[in-house]
Amino acid sequence: MTRRTIESLRDEIIGLDEPIPILGGKEQRYVFLDNAASTPAFKSVLAAIAEFLPWYSGVHRGTGYKARVATAVFDETRKVVAEFVGADPRRDVVVYGANTTGLINMLAARLGTGPDGVVITTLMEHHSNDLPWRKHGKVVHIGTDSRGGVDMDALRDALARHAGRVRLVAISGASNVTGFINPVHEVAALSHESGARILVDAAQLVAHRPVRMRPHDDPGHLDFVVFSGHKIYAPFGIGALIGPGAFFREGSPTLVGGGAVSYVSLNEVEWADPPHSEEAGSPNVTGAVALAEALRILGSVGMDHVASHERELIEYCTAGAREIPGITLYGPVDDPGIKVGVLPFTLAETDHALVATILSTEGGVGVRNGNFCAQIYMRGLLKVTPEAEKANRAMSCDSASLPGMVRASLGCYNNRDDVDAFLGMLGKIARREYRGTYKIDPDTGSYREEKFTPRFPAGLVRNGAGA
Repeated sequence: MTRRTIESLRDEIIGLDEPIPILGGKEQRYVFLDNAASTPAFKSVLAAIAEFLPWYSGVHRGTGYKARVATAVFDETRKVVAEFVGADPRRDVVVYGANTTGLINMLAARLGTGPDGVVITTLMEHHSNDLPWRKHGKVVHIGTDSRGGVDMDALRDALARHAGRVRLVAISGASNVTGFINPVHEVAALSHESGARILVDAAQLVAHRPVRMRPHDDPGHLDFVVFSGHKIYAPFGIGALIGPGAFFREGSPTLVGGGAVSYVSLNEVEWADPPHSEEAGSPNVTGAVALAEALRILGSVGMDHVASHERELIEYCTAGAREIPGITLYGPVDDPGIKVGVLPFTLAETDHALVATILSTEGGVGVRNGNFCAQIYMRGLLKVTPEAEKANRAMSCDSASLPGMVRASLGCYNNRDDVDAFLGMLGKIARREYRGTYKIDPDTGSYREEKFTPRFPAGLVRNGAGA
C-alpha cells in the first residue's frame, strides 16, 4: 500500500465538510471532537465495502465462486487485524463480535472464574470492562493514583493478597475519560508472575497509539486485546478480540449455533476450531472488510506518526484551554505523552450539559458531556461526596444536574483549525458572550435553545424535523 501522510487523512473523512445549521439561521462546517465516542468513517473504507459487495456471499459453508471469494476476503481480514496488534499468527486467533462490550461479555462468560477465582480490574474502567466481570465471579477493584492512572502499588498488593486465585487482570489501555495510558506491559508482567492472564480493553488506545501484544514468552505479553471498529474509522458494527487459540479450545463457547460446530448428534457436540467456535451464526463479513481497510490506512501512515501528531495537537489544545477563565482540566494535564487526545473539563458555574449544548448550537462543535460510562471514575475525579452521590442516585443518568464533565476528543484527522474553533466558542461561553437563551428539556434532561429547532437532513429523518 502507498505510504500516506497525516495531512492526507483529513481528505479521508466522510462528512468532514458537511455544513450544519447553527443559531441565527446560518450554516457552517461541523467540527467533530467526539471521536472517543465514535469516529467518522474513512472514504477508503466505504470504497472497500463497495468493491466487496458484488462478491458478498455466505462464508465457510459454500462451494460457489462468490462464497469462495468472500471466504478468502474474510479470512484475510483476520490476518490484517492480527498483524496490526502484533499477534502471533500461529498461537493467537482473531474473534469477531459486534463491539468491545459484547466481546468482553463473551470472554467473561467464557473465563468461568468459579467460586474461588478472582478478576482484578480498576476504578477507572468503562462500565463495559467492569460490569461483565461482576456477573461471573468475584471482582477486586484497584484504585487510581494522583494522575488518574492505575495505582500500581495497589495492584501489586491485590495480586499478593489473592495469590493463586487471580484468573485475569482486566485493564483499559487508555481511559475514555482522561485519556491516561496505562503501563499495560508492566501490568502484564506482574499478572503473569502471579499466574494470571491480562485483558487490555484497547477501545480507546488502538486508534491513537501502536499496540503490540509481544511474543508469548515475553513477560509483558498481552494475552487478550479487544477493540471496536467504530472507534477506529470503521463504524460498521464489528469488534475484534485477539487471544490465544488454546484458551478458546477449553470448554464450550457462550454463543452456540450454526457455524460453531464440526459435528452434532442427539447426544454430543464437537466444537469447531477457534475462532469459528466463538462466531455462531452468519458473521459480519462487511464489517470485517471495513475494519481491515481502516487498519491498512492507519498502518500506511504509521501509528508513531499518528501519536506524534496527536501529542502536538493536545499540547496546543491544553495550552489554549488553560487561558479560558473558570476552566478546570482533569487527568495528566502536564504530561501529554502519557495520554491520548482527550480533554475533559468543567467550566465554573456552568452545567456541563449547557456547555456542550452551546458549543454545538452556536459554534457547530460536537463534543460529549456527562459521565462517559465511567461513573465511579468520574465521581472520584470530581470528588463527589458520599452524601452527594446518595442524593443523585434518584436522577436519570441523562440528567443535566448530575455531576459530570465536558469531553473534547481528537482524531487523527483533526487539526489546529478545529481546536481554534472549539477554544474560541468555549471562551465565549466562559465570558457569557453566547447569544441564546437555554432551558432544560424536561423530557430529555438536556438543554435546548428556546427558539432554535434545526431541521434534520431530508430523507434521513422522515418528518425532517429536529427532535
